[in-house]
Amino acid sequence: MGQKVNPRVIRLGPVYNWSSRWFDDKRYSETLLEDHKLRKILNERLRNAGISEIVIERSINSIKITANVSRPGMVIGRAGSGLEELKEFLYQKLAFKKNGKNAQKLDIRVEPIKDPNLDATLVARNVSDQLIKRLPAKRVLNQTVEKVMGSGAKGVRIVLSGRIGGAEIGRREKLQKGKVPLSTIREHISYASVPALTKKGYIGVKVWINREE
Repeated sequence: MGQKVNPRVIRLGPVYNWSSRWFDDKRYSETLLEDHKLRKILNERLRNAGISEIVIERSINSIKITANVSRPGMVIGRAGSGLEELKEFLYQKLAFKKNGKNAQKLDIRVEPIKDPNLDATLVARNVSDQLIKRLPAKRVLNQTVEKVMGSGAKGVRIVLSGRIGGAEIGRREKLQKGKVPLSTIREHISYASVPALTKKGYIGVKVWINREE
């Protein structure tokens, strides 16, 4: 079961909380699509800031967005000017009303990530970027695993699948160090799946990191 279920989903409640926190029985599908669009926009705009997770909380006429990034200074800017620009950008892209009836209040907060090497999303994105630059896959895996274990992880597993190194036939490569018990619910397993869109084809990158509680 641990091999087939998303490690974060199976731990919702005991370890993790929902990344979207709201209730809407009238406009559920529209609100869900709005969340998806919001995450897509923020992931593209804040990619260079090392964005990992976006938490969205909604009340009647307000939306609170918490972005976890590795370089918060790039988002906040001088005297908070970056946050104001980001807020204006979201108002335009999502067509929210700023004033009048049914106005939506946006509250954006930035949380720094203490150690990017223990965040599966950032690690997977780093591996993906290196594969796109055509660096040797085995060297990338070995260096990444050493960095993660050196940051204090209890275990790490990285799986690549696809046309690794531009091979004609797709294959699967896996490297693991330490303990990564996927079916033990109390363990803090950080998981991410990021594609590497290389010139030769698609390579899937999956990362599991077993972090300290």
